[in-house]
Amino acid sequence: MLMNYSSANEFYLLGFSGSEESHHILFAIFFFYLVTLMGNMVIIVIVCMDQRLQSPMYFFLGHLSVLEILVTTIIIPVMLWGLLLPGMQPISLSACVVQLFLYLAVGTTEFALLGAMAVDRYVAVCNPLRYNIIVNRHTCNIVVLVSWVFGFLFQIWPVYATFQLTYCKSNVVNNFFCDRGQLLKLSCNNTLFTEFILFLMAVFVLFGSLIPTIVSYTYIISTILKIPSASGQRKAFSTCASHFTCVVIGYSSCLFLCVKPKQTQAADYNWVVSLMVSVETPFLNPFIFTLRNDKVRGPS
Repeated sequence: MLMNYSSANEFYLLGFSGSEESHHILFAIFFFYLVTLMGNMVIIVIVCMDQRLQSPMYFFLGHLSVLEILVTTIIIPVMLWGLLLPGMQPISLSACVVQLFLYLAVGTTEFALLGAMAVDRYVAVCNPLRYNIIVNRHTCNIVVLVSWVFGFLFQIWPVYATFQLTYCKSNVVNNFFCDRGQLLKLSCNNTLFTEFILFLMAVFVLFGSLIPTIVSYTYIISTILKIPSASGQRKAFSTCASHFTCVVIGYSSCLFLCVKPKQTQAADYNWVVSLMVSVETPFLNPFIFTLRNDKVRGPS
């Protein structure tokens, strides 16, 4: 669409353009979005209001819910607007920059927070007598603050580098949001070095939080297996089952999407995984943390 130009002032999101089932998709995504908003807002409210939930685990959970609301709000309203309008959806260059930055920054913050929550569960299960001393309110505030600051500062250069490229092949993004992989594909520059650096940074973010998670759960499982009674094992595992389930869903859907060296390939697969990351995972997390948690559900 954009031919013989050195740069693009706006892009067009292909999204679900041309789909005969667009109205069904619109209804489904709108439903998922509403449930995601309500579910995570309920968690935030009860964590703030319920005195039984004034603990580090639920403090982290409240911030995780805020991140889930943000990641869906960054993507889904634009997607819904594109479904309501015929054809491809235009998006300005500045809006594309903001959307991509916020999406990556919030995602990075979420991974950092998931890693911190894994360490929190390790201390709770493996060193319960010192838990309140090690994981105190001051420590929790610092961990959350560092997670947010790191997430937003870490993504400044990747987004800057992405939009310093020259876009002369087309300005049609084969996704429902400003996907970095598709933007790299539209560039007429040699992006091999940029892609390699972005790949290393994605590896650092994912495995920087995944490694402490794996180490923490290795010690947690080892400790649980040493508990003599089955009821004691179940009680110990219940304290980290929700977080573990969230970690499995979150990392399994993001590993290929974010760590694939050649980001400009497999556009259709990226499209599907992006939908899972921005819609499915935030939708499931409130159910994971409430249905498996007696304190959140309340007394029976």
